[in-house]
Amino acid sequence: MRTTKNLVFAAVVGMSGALFGCAANNASLKPEEFAAVFEQSSRSVDTLLQQGNQKDALKTLDELAAKNPERKEPWARKAKIHFDAGNYAQAITSAEEVLQRDPADRTAKSIRAVAGLRVATQSLNELRSDVELKGNARTDAIGLVKVMRETLGESVLVPPSASKAEAVGSRNAAATQRASQGRGRAGSRKPAAPAAAEAAPSGGDPFGALK
Repeated sequence: MRTTKNLVFAAVVGMSGALFGCAANNASLKPEEFAAVFEQSSRSVDTLLQQGNQKDALKTLDELAAKNPERKEPWARKAKIHFDAGNYAQAITSAEEVLQRDPADRTAKSIRAVAGLRVATQSLNELRSDVELKGNARTDAIGLVKVMRETLGESVLVPPSASKAEAVGSRNAAATQRASQGRGRAGSRKPAAPAAAEAAPSGGDPFGALK
């Protein structure tokens, strides 16, 4: 059985090597030439994966990527292989390589997003085991955030997006202006409420403590 696998692998490598040799003669393959090379490599990768030989399958894609650095296809295939195997960190890395070559690639974006969520979930589950959690969901969440902040030395774990930051700044500026006008008209009347309080949305943000 082992001899048969070795013969199959040798045949696969030989076929891929012939194509890679043709590719090496040209610094940049034409689209149709690369399509032929990638199709043959994909067949080789499929054969190796069916045999449970992920290491050599990835090696084949690494060689193809090295010889065709401008192409995203080898990295896309690597991202899928790593994702299916549960190697999420490697899947994210390969997806990033795809997006460097094609920022609009939706599959790479999806792999990066889902793999990132699974890594985050795994990390949080591991962190939960290191933190004593006895309160309700909100209290436990605040406890986790506190530990992460203290460990990383970061007061803000998830910075607000630019659009959100601009919106908050605009609301605070408008609230400050209204408060100033109110104090001018009120004279000796009761001072206006602080701008921050006026700018707060009704009902408050129940997750404000987590930011």
